[in-house]
Amino acid sequence: MLHVKNLTVQYSPADPLVLQDISFSLEPAERVALIGANGAGKSTLLLTLIGVIKPQGGAITLGGIPMNQERLRELRQLAGMVFQDPDNQLFMPTLVDDIGFGLRNYGFDEKTIEVRITAILAQLGISHLKNRLSHKLSGGEKRLAALAGVLVMEPSLLLLDEPSAFLDPRSRRTLISILAGLPQTMLVATHDLELARDLCPRTMLLKGGRVFAEGPTQDLLQDHTLLEHAGL
Repeated sequence: MLHVKNLTVQYSPADPLVLQDISFSLEPAERVALIGANGAGKSTLLLTLIGVIKPQGGAITLGGIPMNQERLRELRQLAGMVFQDPDNQLFMPTLVDDIGFGLRNYGFDEKTIEVRITAILAQLGISHLKNRLSHKLSGGEKRLAALAGVLVMEPSLLLLDEPSAFLDPRSRRTLISILAGLPQTMLVATHDLELARDLCPRTMLLKGGRVFAEGPTQDLLQDHTLLEHAGL
């Protein structure tokens, strides 16, 4: 599904490397947690994987397609990202407008858009919010709305940046349950180690822009010395 080899990112020649020689693979339907202290490079890695940040070195292949400028539009139909703050993702007047924005941008006809929106709203249990003003939604509702706007595109790879941030316990459990039932391959950047344990069988630990450790989530989270060394 996703193959990353020797990925290196540097914001400018005067800055230190943000990501250094990152290599990993995700298999179809695999859910992997990406953990690390603030500044470890988690968000940078996700943004690089969808082509928002251009790497200085290395290669990314998604669904057998190498990432380059010419195929970026095609690749962004295969991968979708849910940002840490849903307010950065919700910008249309109503929820239904927000969810349909990507489909319209890619030229889907209105009938297909209506069918897909209806299906994804039902899947996430937010059909009653269809015509609500996006800025009037609660934190949990905004999180699900942002997720719906990505899932409606039917991506193969789902990238999530701190999906449980700002959620109350009930909304958090609802979100974890929904994510666990999705078929997509997932890379989940999170400080929520319990979410990582509950949702992701495998975990990658970043430290200083490098893969510091990788393995079964349960094993990594029980290694207190490792977590301490990584600032967690």
